[in-house]
Formats: sequence, C-alpha cells, structure tokens
Amino acid sequence: MSIGEPPTILETLSKYRRNYNNVKVSQILAQLHFDYYDHETVGNIQQMSLYYGSATRKGGQEGWMDFIPTNLSEIPELIRRDYISCDVFTTLASTMDKKGYFSVSLGTDYALAAAEKAKTVILEINPNVPYAYGNNLLHVSQVTAVVEDDRPLYEIKPPKVGRIEEEMANYVSEFIEDGSTIQVGFGAIPNAVVTKLVNKRELGVHSEMLGDGILTLVEAGVVTNTKKNFMPGKIISTFALGSKKLYEFIHRNNIVEMHPVDFVNNPYIAGKNNRLISINSSLQVDFLGQCCSESLGYIPYSGSGGQLDFVRAANISKDGKSFIMLPSTAKNGTISRIVPTLALGAHVTTGKNEVNYIVTEYGVAQLRGKSAKQRTNELIAISHPDFRLELKAKAKKMNLI
Repeated sequence: MSIGEPPTILETLSKYRRNYNNVKVSQILAQLHFDYYDHETVGNIQQMSLYYGSATRKGGQEGWMDFIPTNLSEIPELIRRDYISCDVFTTLASTMDKKGYFSVSLGTDYALAAAEKAKTVILEINPNVPYAYGNNLLHVSQVTAVVEDDRPLYEIKPPKVGRIEEEMANYVSEFIEDGSTIQVGFGAIPNAVVTKLVNKRELGVHSEMLGDGILTLVEAGVVTNTKKNFMPGKIISTFALGSKKLYEFIHRNNIVEMHPVDFVNNPYIAGKNNRLISINSSLQVDFLGQCCSESLGYIPYSGSGGQLDFVRAANISKDGKSFIMLPSTAKNGTISRIVPTLALGAHVTTGKNEVNYIVTEYGVAQLRGKSAKQRTNELIAISHPDFRLELKAKAKKMNLI
C-alpha cells in the first residue's frame, strides 16, 4: 500500500523483469515509478491495481495495466479465499523488536492476510519505518527473507486548497459538531475540510488514512479522542500517507493504533463510533445521487477505496453523517458535474441507496430518505448556475420535475 511499497525489492524486480513470465503484482495507490511499469514487458510482469495511484494511472487508462474492482475493506477476505492470489508478499517494515516482531505500520491494510496466505514473505527493513501499536505486527517466524535499506521514506506534500475547495469545506465544517469522530478520504477536497476544523473541540479519528491534516489537528488540541465511545483515546487507522514528521509521530505513540483494513473499514465496526463523519470526494453525481468517484466515464482514474465502506459506516453510526464533495463543474467550467445520468460506462462508487450529503461550492443537498424528484431538485439547486436551466429541462423530460 502506497508508502509501504518496498523500493529496493521493486527496483531489483524491475531490473530483472525480462527473466520472468506471467508474473502479476497486485498493489494499491502506487506512488513511486518503477521500471517494471512498462507496456513492452507486461508479458513478463503486469501490474494488477487495487486502486490506481499517480504512478499507475497512465498504464490503467491506456489498458496495459489491469485493475480489480473492490471495496478496500474486502481485500483481506478476497486474499484469504484465493479470489486474489498471493504467492509472495513483500512490504516495508520496521526494525525487529526484542520479541521478534516487525511493524508494517505504513500499509497495514491487507498485509497480515497476505502474509498468512503467501508461500514466501520478504520484508524490506528500514529503520525509518515507524513501529506502531495496534494489530500490525509480523513475527520473524512468518518471514522467509529480509532486505535492509535505510533510505528516507517517500513523503507526500499536503494537496493545495483552492477557492472552490475552501467554499465546500466551509459548508461541511458547519455540520461537524464538537465530539464527533471523523474519517477523511484521500485528496485536496477532504483535506480542505480538515483545515476548517481548527476551532472544533474534542474530535476523534477513525479513518483508513492517517495524514498530516490529522496531525495538525492533534497538535492544535482539536483531536483528543476523549469523546469517542468506541476505542476512546485512540486514533485508529490502516495506512499513513504524508511527511517524515507524520511517520515520526506514529512511532511508538500510544494514542495511534494501526489495524487491518477489514477492521478499520468494516462499516459495522467503524459505525460503532457515535457521530461518525465521513468526508470523501467524487467526480460526477446524477439526479438520483449515484456517485462516480473513480472513473472518467469508462476510463479508470483511481478506485473504490474505502468511500462506500465509510458511507455505510456513517449511516449505521448514531447521528452519523457522510459527505460526498465535488466542484460543480469540470474542464474550466464547460461541463457540469451534476448530471441527469452518469456518463456511459461510469464506475458507480456510492449508490443511490447509501448516499447522504452531496456538497458543491453552491451548497449542500441532503438526499437520504428523499424521493427521486426531491433529490433532483436539491441537486440542481447546488449545481453551477450556468447549467441549471439545461438540467431542469432534462429533468422535465425524465419526469423528475
């Protein structure tokens, strides 16, 4: 997973890629560019993505990389059942503790399930990898071989927040009460909301991703986890993505626990948190509230990730709320992101039956429990003014107004 990818091992795999035949590498949210990402050698090694990252998106869109559609919470069970094969598992890990355990803190997600299933487990040991508390440890008895390296960990800068992201974040922050537990998705839009929470009090965190925005709220005294009714006092997460400062914060910090994703993202577990707030982004939303958050029409862009996991968790949570945020337009204002029907081949991430709040820079539409006609009117009201007449005309033809 992302920062947990072992660079020394994958660089070596790249170097000797022509020696192999029909090897598939499954990975999620790839960040580093390796030479085996090569359309000329896909018969030797092919990337099988579980969520396209910046390093693999081009290959996915051109079709010489493949992807596996799945919710993030379900990946460990898919591995256990052999729906996703795992002969060899490799990841970055911390140095070994006195009892013989390594921490796979940066990408706990499906690491334990993969290590249990694999015939071969190879760890890339790096002293810069934090040793985290929680359920993220592999014992030396499970490990076939180790590679050692001490290069600095890859860092991700916080995404830039523009005017539109800030306007959407202002709306969402008004709905977040003191004492809420938050989940923050990946990208600039969810990160914008975090910047607006500095005046909140006693927030908790139960989120698949732990980033620098959360760390900022901890340092500001906003995140205390004292009001959490489930695992109080603890930040619960499954992978980290950010700066060296963030990774150092995780190291042997007893307020942070890293757990497998089928625990963190399980809607019935995450939903035990009262007032759970789920914050994610999307690319396109239709009149019924169906959210396409991972493709441009039929062209893949990212993946399902944990969006639906946490939408469902927020629906289960007492007084929970889920927010799907998107700018009202795309392509320099020439295309509306609020549409009568999703684009041909669009990948539906959050369905009409689960969606709660949709947010643009023009307002908030609460769709849960609303009829098709009510939803249509509410979504048109938060669409860009330049497209409202056109959207109303199409809604009338569809008998939705």
